[in-house]
Amino acid sequence: MKNPVFTKIAAIVGVIIALMMGLGFIQTIVHDRQFHRSAAVASIGSNQTLTGPLIHSACVEAWDVSVKTDEGQRIEEKRREFMLIALPEQLTINSSAGTDLRARGLHQVNTFHLKAKITAQWTGLEALKAVQTVKNSRLTCGAPIAMLSVSDSAGIRTAKLDINGTSQVLKPGTFHPRYSRGVHAMLPDALRHQTQPLTAEIDLELLGTEKLSIVPLGGTTQIRLQSNWPHPSFGGTFLPADRRIDEKGFDASWRISALATTVGQSLAQGLGFCSLEGDGHQEKQNGCLETLRISFIDPINSYSLSDRATKYGVLFIALTFVAVGMFEFMQRLRVHPVQYFLVGSAICSFFLLLVSLSEHIGFNGAYAAAASACVLLLMYYASFMLGSLKRGLPFGLGIGLLYGLLFVLLQLEQTALAVGAVALFALLSLIMTLTRKVNWYGLTSSANPHDAAHAEKA
Repeated sequence: MKNPVFTKIAAIVGVIIALMMGLGFIQTIVHDRQFHRSAAVASIGSNQTLTGPLIHSACVEAWDVSVKTDEGQRIEEKRREFMLIALPEQLTINSSAGTDLRARGLHQVNTFHLKAKITAQWTGLEALKAVQTVKNSRLTCGAPIAMLSVSDSAGIRTAKLDINGTSQVLKPGTFHPRYSRGVHAMLPDALRHQTQPLTAEIDLELLGTEKLSIVPLGGTTQIRLQSNWPHPSFGGTFLPADRRIDEKGFDASWRISALATTVGQSLAQGLGFCSLEGDGHQEKQNGCLETLRISFIDPINSYSLSDRATKYGVLFIALTFVAVGMFEFMQRLRVHPVQYFLVGSAICSFFLLLVSLSEHIGFNGAYAAAASACVLLLMYYASFMLGSLKRGLPFGLGIGLLYGLLFVLLQLEQTALAVGAVALFALLSLIMTLTRKVNWYGLTSSANPHDAAHAEKA
């Protein structure tokens, strides 16, 4: 005859597996909502990556070669197309960024309005002087072009360029094959042979969403950014040398030397922009344009917090079932596996309520509403399942404490693991203390009588 305790445990394990499948479905819903939010962000605008200013010139080197054919010698022309790039020795960016909240349907997105004063200085443009690689070849170079590249040119509101104090006409595009979006100005070819310093000043207004990246392409790059956003996240390869963050916003400064970057080689190779989701180490490994990055993202993202919360779902179900089991064994009650399933389903419904309500009333309000509803439901149901309100009340209070602990863990970042581990250890210690005198052999009808007597003496 099968042991009824083991049969009960097997049934509860089956219930837990079914509930885990339900939690997986809820996680799929969360990821689907995150995808829709990303689509909403893309419909409002784009993250921006700022590159420049720099000066480039497209060149062609041609030469004649003699080719032997059946009909004799024939002259053919060979060509080499290349681009010369002059990066500034000194790049200074003084900027400010105001933020604004936009909405697309249920989804809210932070946008920024960047106002930047960009100053680039060259001591000379020797880098734009082409050098023959083949003897007696013919070199032809186009006029120098000053360009400023952005990843989404639709975000450009105004742009003005002065070269050595003379206003230049800016036009769309950059004439660069890799970084084609932005603005450019055609410069006199005589500048190629100029030995005096050259200074370019750009006044730029740029709109974007959530993230701004800047390529530090100067021999020395100095950047200052002020904003009214109080929750900035700094990333990319380079972190600020100085920063101040308070409830009114932030003020950050970067000082970067070309000795610390591979931007010059990356530009010459035409490498693409790095992923805005990666960190500085990944940028160096992936072979892309290194950047410094500022994110104007709300740290309380309801979808990311909901996703983190659902990952604790299995632990919640396990701890709740342990609590029910303790009442069942210690109070000599009988709780059916269907009742375990209903209790677990109520816990799963909390996570579904959390993600759906957070789209309308914010994460904190949604958490309070969903947790309160589930605690009251479980307290009411446990009063009947466990036989009395005196047992249902502590059960409901225990579930309420679990929800409170989860909320604390979701607000923590660096110390979430430590706090969670300590809380779990304390809970395990409490369970072991409460069950220290339980005769576990006496709970099984098929246990060996000698073992039960021995356990009773212990």
